[in-house]
Amino acid sequence: MSKVKVKQVRSAINRDKSQKATLIALGLRKLNQVVEHETTPQIEGMIKKVQHLVEVEKA
Repeated sequence: MSKVKVKQVRSAINRDKSQKATLIALGLRKLNQVVEHETTPQIEGMIKKVQHLVEVEKA
């Protein structure tokens, strides 16, 4: 499987609980933090839910 790097670029302040929980589930806790995940349908769905808060790069 391919990998994807996800970087949080916008704050989770004043966001839905579900969006905050999604960021935490992705492993993002601070601004500019980068995590790497395997590309799965579940990860793609989480990224789509918070796409306005993160930057995605194919690794």
